[in-house]
Amino acid sequence: MKQFFKFMFASMLGTILTLIIVFFIFMGIIASLVSFAEKETIKVPEKSIIYINLDRPISERSPKDPFAFFDMASKEFIKQLGLNDILRNIEKATKDDNIKGIYLDLSQIQTGIATVEEIRNALVEFKQSGKFIICYGEGFSQIAYYLATVADEIYIHPEGFIDFKGINADVMFLKETLEKLEIEAQIVRHGKYKSAVEPFMRKDLSEANREQLTEVVNSIWGNFLGKISEARQISVERLNIIADKLDCFDAEKALENRLVDRLLYKDQLLNELRSKLGIGEEDKISKVSLRKYLHAPDPEKKKYTKDKIAVIYAVGIIMGGKGTDEVIGSAKLSEAIRKARLDDNVKAIVMRVNSPGGDALASDVIWREVTLAREQKPFIVSMGDVAASGGYWISCAADKIIADPNTITGSIGVLALIPNMKNLFNNKLGFTFDNVKSNENAEFPTIVRPMTSYQWKVLERMIDKVYQEFLEKVAVGRNMTTGQVHQIAQGRIWTGIDAREIGLVDDIGGIEDAINMAAEMAELTDYRIRELPVLKDPFMQLFEQLTGQSRVEHYLKNELGVYYTYYDYIKYMSSGHAIQARLPFEFRIY
Repeated sequence: MKQFFKFMFASMLGTILTLIIVFFIFMGIIASLVSFAEKETIKVPEKSIIYINLDRPISERSPKDPFAFFDMASKEFIKQLGLNDILRNIEKATKDDNIKGIYLDLSQIQTGIATVEEIRNALVEFKQSGKFIICYGEGFSQIAYYLATVADEIYIHPEGFIDFKGINADVMFLKETLEKLEIEAQIVRHGKYKSAVEPFMRKDLSEANREQLTEVVNSIWGNFLGKISEARQISVERLNIIADKLDCFDAEKALENRLVDRLLYKDQLLNELRSKLGIGEEDKISKVSLRKYLHAPDPEKKKYTKDKIAVIYAVGIIMGGKGTDEVIGSAKLSEAIRKARLDDNVKAIVMRVNSPGGDALASDVIWREVTLAREQKPFIVSMGDVAASGGYWISCAADKIIADPNTITGSIGVLALIPNMKNLFNNKLGFTFDNVKSNENAEFPTIVRPMTSYQWKVLERMIDKVYQEFLEKVAVGRNMTTGQVHQIAQGRIWTGIDAREIGLVDDIGGIEDAINMAAEMAELTDYRIRELPVLKDPFMQLFEQLTGQSRVEHYLKNELGVYYTYYDYIKYMSSGHAIQARLPFEFRIY
């Protein structure tokens, strides 16, 4: 029997060791493939075009996530590009003599409106080089069509459509769901527009919420129409009539209304491209995707310099701790700002903020580092799709703030939500709770029983204090009085254009404009860009994702698409972060 167990345990140990060895060999192969994909260099043939398809989510910067390289449908490693590499590639193509034009293949775009604006502006600059842009789609979503209007010519499939109808904003409400579950949302907020808690206490929009959301929607739509009108030479009034009548859901109507130039099948489009390139009808079109073009050499070699501008990415909900590449951790972001401040070769700092806010304390930790950095070197904030509430808190101490016209910003207000789940536990699940405590309020806060009147007063006092601190920090940063800030605060959101009018931002532009401003303030002509925080090594990311929760988040994002934001919102609001400086509500514009 002893001999049996001896051989059995030896066999088990051998199997385990074999699995461990195979696991690390597999990881080594994946890491090698990723490394090869990143280092591959391509040569661009003469008379080439850049092929741009934006059907994948666009993050602020290209991830090093190994799984972001692998496409399950094609079984290929595909580089997922961030906005930083998209803008660099378009700029590089402008100077590349082998690139004659750009082919935009657009239908759906999975990204925010401000991000699309930055890409559109980069394409406008590309056109100024004298090269062509052609756009084709079997159908266009509204935001895809907005980007398409930058093209010299827009073609659509004869049976296609344009989803051109105006902007709608949906807000999801959970009050009746909570009532069915017998959950009471215990809410304290400061600011009549601070509506992040409305989904838990109402079934529809409050008047204040409706007012601010209406202005935001109309501001974004007005910017859309202005740019489309200029590009297509159609009056704004006429565009509104077309949208109201839903005329462009028919390709023939879209052509009749001059929103497109021609109705073409794909083979006819390819012939148009050959004609533009000056090649024969049977010649192969040299088409280089943005992902592949990333590995093409830059035709304009820059002189080496020690001087740097640090670009610090603040992306996601704000929380305490380290965070991730998609969640702002106060410790990690503060460390990145500190590193840039203490680096003598960094002459200026640009912080790219794309955040709906989050934990108030974590926001203040970051604000302190921004304040210290501003005292030593120029500090510019570039706002992306959203820089609201805590996202504005961490921005307000900067020397200058630059926002996109469609950026959602402001939301200067504070809230707290503590759910009372006693009835859910008692009546629905049969759970009961009892407790002993050393002091009168030792259990505060808790979700298993309602707050006492005294605890309500304590929470209200805390919220008032944090709101006042928020006002004072904005007042100092924006050279206003707290009274002036309060008039435009109260949790109200603004678009970038409106925020400039009331003094919350200094100028309208994208991240390249912010970098140019930083260089000018630091009196730099030659400089390098240093991106912070440093992204994790692909091998370490692979190891963490094979063993951790992040794979679940990755798959949920892929499956839920634009609706992932609702899942993320509910998860965060129930995560126990009591005092929050958070965007006034979760909404989706389409």
